[in-house]
Amino acid sequence: MALRIDDLPAAIRQAKRELREMLPNYREVFAEVEAAMTHEARQIAERRERGEPVIPEIQFEDIAANRVSAEQIAFVKARGACVIRQVFDRALVEQWDRDIAGYVERNELDAKLLNRAEDKYFGQLASSRPQIYGVYWSRPQVLARQSPALTQARVFLNRLWRTESEGRVHFDPERVPVYADRLRRRPPGSESLGLSAHCDGGSVERWIEANFRKVYRHVFSGNWRAYDPFDAAWRTEVEEIPSPAVCSMFRTFQGWTALTPQGPGDGTLQLVPIANSMVYILLRALQDDVADDDLCGAMPGRALSIKAEYHAPLFQALSSIPLMQAGDTVFWHSDVIHAVEDAHRGNGYSNVMYIAAAPSCAKNDAYLKRQLASFREGKSPPDFPADHFEVDFIGRATADDLTSLGREQMGFDLSSDRLG
Repeated sequence: MALRIDDLPAAIRQAKRELREMLPNYREVFAEVEAAMTHEARQIAERRERGEPVIPEIQFEDIAANRVSAEQIAFVKARGACVIRQVFDRALVEQWDRDIAGYVERNELDAKLLNRAEDKYFGQLASSRPQIYGVYWSRPQVLARQSPALTQARVFLNRLWRTESEGRVHFDPERVPVYADRLRRRPPGSESLGLSAHCDGGSVERWIEANFRKVYRHVFSGNWRAYDPFDAAWRTEVEEIPSPAVCSMFRTFQGWTALTPQGPGDGTLQLVPIANSMVYILLRALQDDVADDDLCGAMPGRALSIKAEYHAPLFQALSSIPLMQAGDTVFWHSDVIHAVEDAHRGNGYSNVMYIAAAPSCAKNDAYLKRQLASFREGKSPPDFPADHFEVDFIGRATADDLTSLGREQMGFDLSSDRLG
């Protein structure tokens, strides 16, 4: 379902009034949160400056052999992110990158981009021009999504969540539906083509919508240390304000697969690796220096912007991901703050396929049914700007490219039309 708000300033005022009444000592609680978050962010910055890893790294072969240690899992859950190494063979991924380049060039995508639908999702961010291509159905993307190896990695990530709590089972972590997403292709030397710090998966809804409030029930009650970012309770039931590029599936982790080598300075991903940083963001907006009709600049239908004027302590922890090789993947919790470096100062292309981890649940099944029609027709998926570039693209993937696992993940078993 979609959330509709007719008078946003009034809704924000009402929400803040209700939340402050629920937490009359909101100033004192936030002071405690700010001290804790500042300390953690400073520790991360110090470790980063010493050259110590601040984002966990796991070898895929350890996931496949079920030998990821409890300490590694605890580190991932504390940081809300991880790099998984060598999910794909490097030579295979390098061929995929060449195939995507050929697909884009053969179908003259660059010319079509001049007339693309305006994507306002990142428009409020100071840096808001990532080189992201509205391509979803190239054969390499489809083959990567249905890969048994990447499926196993995403099942591992899904299992990090508490799938049963509050007397209910929230999702099936073993089934991994496809959320078709885009490509990033970034040439060396590109400047001011990054993304400022932000969160996806909801902006003003987090304070206003009833199920989002239940997700953050411990935060809004002041018992913030009891908040578990990996508790799935109510996450599959939240309602977002509809907008192109707002994700309406529940993703346990956002993520991408590296098609080329890339690391710090190459115009790549940055994270604030603090899994529960949403506690700070939510309570910061209730403080007295923020206007009653404002949520630290949050806008409906947009990325939730993280701003130095409101969230300065968290920026100490903003860290570029480590050097990635073709075939490596990176994943981050759906509430984790992330950004993309403005400048690419490296020597080669910085290319990725966005492929998230998502579990099977009613919310996601409903989206799959809508997405399946887009796949069959080569259209942009429902959550994205309606460019529909690939409708007549030569070499676009079709149902014939899907394995049995791929058909299941695309939702063919949910469709009444099983003939496609």
